[in-house]
Amino acid sequence: MRKALIVGIDYYDNISSLRGATNDAHSVANVLGRHADGTVNFSQPKLMVSAGRDTRVTRTELREAIKELFCDDGDISLFYFSGHGYIDSVGGYLCASDCETGDDGLALSEVMSFASQSPAKNKVIILDCCHGGVAGGSSISSAFAEIKDGVTILTASTAEQYAMESDGSGVFTRLLVDALNGAAANLVGDITPGSVYAHVDQSLGPWAQRPVFKTNVKKFVSLRKADAPVQLSDLQKLTVLFECPSTQLQLDPSYEPERSGTEGEGTPLPDPAKNADFAVLQNLTKVNLVRPVDAPHMWHAAMQSKACELTVLGQHYWNLVNKGLI
Repeated sequence: MRKALIVGIDYYDNISSLRGATNDAHSVANVLGRHADGTVNFSQPKLMVSAGRDTRVTRTELREAIKELFCDDGDISLFYFSGHGYIDSVGGYLCASDCETGDDGLALSEVMSFASQSPAKNKVIILDCCHGGVAGGSSISSAFAEIKDGVTILTASTAEQYAMESDGSGVFTRLLVDALNGAAANLVGDITPGSVYAHVDQSLGPWAQRPVFKTNVKKFVSLRKADAPVQLSDLQKLTVLFECPSTQLQLDPSYEPERSGTEGEGTPLPDPAKNADFAVLQNLTKVNLVRPVDAPHMWHAAMQSKACELTVLGQHYWNLVNKGLI
């Protein structure tokens, strides 16, 4: 079971309202609901949004929803929050619509307590709010984090920073949605919290808000499955085509099915079996797993009887296939 609680609060009774939080919540709910192939991912994510006074999300409602999210023993419980955040000497808070001072919001220590006590295998907390980086911090020292096994935290900014909005959306959430749509996918289409963080981190300059990533897991869970850039069957042929990661596969003109008409007499004719292998090699070249040796393109490598070899990334995926991990 995969559960998600998505919260976006624009409207506040007593503090300044926001403009992009509800849009962000809808965007995250939409992308998490299904995988790229249309199959169900997080079944019916619970969406709590406040765009006006008639749709207020109170502290009590927010607390109860988070408590309910983390009470089940499913595969993953994911909490996303977009709205105001507040910090003082005691800790951080998520501001609900009825907040007056900020420190009367929902304490992040309570959110972390719900997550830490949850029987769910994976607990993921994503915060697009100011000062979100304080989540998971130690009560003894800000230099340490206290995160129970199976918990992952991803925030838009550090404890000291504000989270920026731009063009009706949070800067962080826009990158988050891009990552979930496939920008952070690996070659089998999996998108993990780690790859999401890497995408967001690389997309924000050193002078911009800095995302924060804290985790205590033995293995990353996949948040969503995107369209894989290469077929799994092609990946699994890495160990068939290359005897070991350092193998250089010798090519010849029989691998290439196309002819320019200028080939010399005695040039081997296309071999259907080798042509099929060559098509796989070209697909692997497109995703930087294979490269020609001493030739600009695979066509030249074949027609000039050169070789091809695995890139460093290709050697990594060769090892994954060889160990039965793909």
